[in-house]
Amino acid sequence: MDAVVQRVRTSWTKKSRGGPEAARRNAVPTAFLLPPGLSSALHEVAMRESDSFEPRMQVRDLSAPGTILREVDGLLRVDPPEVSMFAMPRRNRRPPAVRLAPGQWLQWQINYRFVGSCDGAWSYRLETYNILYGPAMPDMFLGVPARHVDERRSLR
Repeated sequence: MDAVVQRVRTSWTKKSRGGPEAARRNAVPTAFLLPPGLSSALHEVAMRESDSFEPRMQVRDLSAPGTILREVDGLLRVDPPEVSMFAMPRRNRRPPAVRLAPGQWLQWQINYRFVGSCDGAWSYRLETYNILYGPAMPDMFLGVPARHVDERRSLR
C-alpha cells in the first residue's frame, strides 16, 4: 500500500491554556514538510509544552499509524483514529470512514483532556493525522486537503 501518514501531536497543561503561553501553543503548525523520498511510512511529530513546543520528529514503518488504513476497490479507506479510553470528552459517536482516491490527502483532527492519576492535574492533547494515498512530495501536507474531519471538542 502506497500511503504516508503524518501524525502531529501537541501536548500541554493548564499553563498553556491562556495568555502568552496559549498564543505560542496555538501558533504551532498542524502539518510539516516530509523527509525527502518518504514512501509508505509514518512521520511522527511531537510538540510538548515541556519542550517549548519544539518539534521532535521520527520516521517509523506504517504498521502502527494510529488509524486503520485499507485499500478497497482502488481507494484508501481511512477509519477513525483510535481514541484512548482514559481521554475526555467521550466520543460515543464517531464519523464514518473516509475514502481517498490516489493522490488525495485527508486531515483528521481530534483533541483530548486527561486527568493525572496521582495529582488529578489536567493535561491536553491535539492529534492531527495528515494521510496521503500515493507518492508524497515533501511539501504535500502544506496545502489544502481534499478532505477534512474535525473531531475537536470543548475541553473545559
